[in-house]
Amino acid sequence: MKKKILAALLLLCTANQLFAQTSTVNNKTLQFLQGDGVYEAGVMVFLKGLKDSVWAHFDLFITDAKALSAIFMIIFFAIKSYEMMVGDKQLEVMPLLRPFGLAMVILWWGAFVKMVAFPTDLVANQTEQMFNSEQTIINDLRLNRANLMLAMANSMYTYQAQTEVAEKESDTWYGRAWDSVTSTVKEGISSVVSPLLELKNRLTIGMQLLFTQLLEILGIWVLRLAVYIIFMIQIIYSSILIILGPFAVAVSILPAFRDSFSTWIARYVSVNLYSGIAYLIMYLCGLMQEYALTSEISKYQELVGKDGSSANLEKMAWFAGNGILSFGTVIIVFFIGAICMFTVPSISTWIISTSGISSATSTFGRSAGTVIGVARKASGSFF
Repeated sequence: MKKKILAALLLLCTANQLFAQTSTVNNKTLQFLQGDGVYEAGVMVFLKGLKDSVWAHFDLFITDAKALSAIFMIIFFAIKSYEMMVGDKQLEVMPLLRPFGLAMVILWWGAFVKMVAFPTDLVANQTEQMFNSEQTIINDLRLNRANLMLAMANSMYTYQAQTEVAEKESDTWYGRAWDSVTSTVKEGISSVVSPLLELKNRLTIGMQLLFTQLLEILGIWVLRLAVYIIFMIQIIYSSILIILGPFAVAVSILPAFRDSFSTWIARYVSVNLYSGIAYLIMYLCGLMQEYALTSEISKYQELVGKDGSSANLEKMAWFAGNGILSFGTVIIVFFIGAICMFTVPSISTWIISTSGISSATSTFGRSAGTVIGVARKASGSFF
């Protein structure tokens, strides 16, 4: 197993070296290393398609709900008739029309559900447009930052190689013999030794680049997982509410369960708000990412110049002493965005007050923590 881990590290180092040897980072290279954006477009399209596929099964239990509503209507009218027969209640027409209205909701369930979801879909479409416009800016900044990081790494390779050449020349035994060598020979030896030392230094700096890229990939994937989990929760909850919702309508015919229909509407609207709130939070996190990327780009330009060709050796030396070749702002913003995404269910209940959604989400979180703990123990025993 240790050999496998070592082989994986060597493979990552090799990929890192190939990345570092490229003169410029093009868009395809960045997509290969970190995806086509902060959030991968393919996964977002898949989640949208999965949400739309729920409508193919919205009428799965419509027939059963119709049968239940017929039975409950008979029970309801029997109760009302008995109350009027014994003189407890007077004849009232409007309460008797309520079961018919609920039965019509079940008959036109697909149209009713889309009508209820229409306002939340408007919110989701508007915030999604805001999010997409911000992501275009962020992707351009990511490409610019990657090019500056590459220029910085190449400058560090060259400067460290030149430093080691100077160190070799300053050795006592090497220095005495060096004075008797002509300048032409010196240049020839330097041109041979310098690339070898530069290659050696690439392995040292490459580990720092590897660690930096691992941190950035970890941060971006934690953010992506948080976004994907929220959208999957929204899809699961809305699917269950749509498919089993007719039973809530049928049960609300009975006086004892009169509030079940209004509770269902509140929960359905609250769950459908997840998409709009999630895109809004992703847009706000995108503004933070834009600031972080812009800030780091300005700092990298201080190190290697505006075009990446005039490196500052003194500042580069200070920067390399940090252990990682990153300022950490972008990584921290990724983790902050992941934390903010998990506030979507709570914010939704602020707008549409309902019970059950937050407790269901917290149960989901506890279950996910249990699964992760079991997987960690299993992987620990395996390794």
